[in-house]
Amino acid sequence: MGKLTVLALRAVLVALLAGSVFVQAVMVPLLAIDLRELDTDLAHLRTPFLVITVLGVVTVQVVLVCVWRLVTMVRRGTVFSHAAFRYVHVVIGAFVAAALLVCALGVVLAPGEAVAPGIVLLLGGVALAVFGVALIVLVLRMLLAQAVARDVEAAQMQAELEEVI
Repeated sequence: MGKLTVLALRAVLVALLAGSVFVQAVMVPLLAIDLRELDTDLAHLRTPFLVITVLGVVTVQVVLVCVWRLVTMVRRGTVFSHAAFRYVHVVIGAFVAAALLVCALGVVLAPGEAVAPGIVLLLGGVALAVFGVALIVLVLRMLLAQAVARDVEAAQMQAELEEVI
C-alpha cells in the first residue's frame, strides 16, 4: 500500500472519527432536546432512540479505530500475522452489533403510528445490508487466514532452505 493511499485513508478515518465525536457531543444532545418537545404519545420512544443512536455511533467508532490499526499493520508489513485477527474479529462484531441495533430501532418504532410501516421495512433492509457487510468482512477474514498460513509456510520453507545451505 503506497504512502499516498495510507495518508488519504487516514485522513478519511480522522474526518469520520471527528464527525462521529461531533454527533455524540453535539447532535445527540440536540436530538434529545428536540425529542423532549414531542407529543406525549411519542415520549416513550425518546430514551430507546437515543440509546440506540449513541450505541450505533460507538460501533462506527470501533470500526474506524480497528481499520486504523490494520492500516498501521499494513504499513509496517505485519498485517499477515495472527495479531491482525483481533482487529478483524472486533470489526465483525461491531457490524453484527450495528445490524442488531438497526433491528432494535425497527422494533422500537414498529408499534403504534409513530412512523410509517415503510420506514420499519427500510430499517429491516438496512439491518440486512449491515449484516451483509459483516459477512463480507468474515469472508475477507478467511482470506487473511489463508494468507497468514501461506506466510507461515513460506517462512518455514525459508528456514529449512537456510539450514540446507
